[in-house]
Amino acid sequence: MIEYYLGFDSDYILLGLAGLALILLIILLINSIQMHKLKKKYKMFMDGKNAKTLEESIMSRMDQIDYLISSNQKNESDIKTIYQKMKNTFQKVGLVKYDAFQEMGGKLSFSLALLNEANDGFIINAMHSREGCYTYIKEIIDGNSIIALAEEEKEALDMAMSYYSKEQI
Repeated sequence: MIEYYLGFDSDYILLGLAGLALILLIILLINSIQMHKLKKKYKMFMDGKNAKTLEESIMSRMDQIDYLISSNQKNESDIKTIYQKMKNTFQKVGLVKYDAFQEMGGKLSFSLALLNEANDGFIINAMHSREGCYTYIKEIIDGNSIIALAEEEKEALDMAMSYYSKEQI
């Protein structure tokens, strides 16, 4: 009789409903398996803990996070300070040993150039002879000296100015 009103066989409706019931049964099984896994994880998480110990544990972790954040901020500030101070430290070095006087052997004389990041610093020139050792210092500003430089001093200065770029490579 229903077939007469609908215009098709009621067996198709029953098959459709049976298929829908099967799909719903499969979804129900999947959900119950997932719920079981979730309950198992929850029990493992809560095992041996009550609300008070769980709250204490969370608060302890939050305190640790706050400490780490403040430590990180302090470290970043300290690193910036160190970088600012490093700009003024002697970072570039050039050393040339030589014989100031031909009668002396062993290259006991030297020129030492010490420069900071901006190529400011000084050159120490120590000349050793039989009578004694004479030491001179010349100021370097932006890689140049107001006083004329000897050949060994120029070599030490060039070595120091190229020292930083070699370290970067």
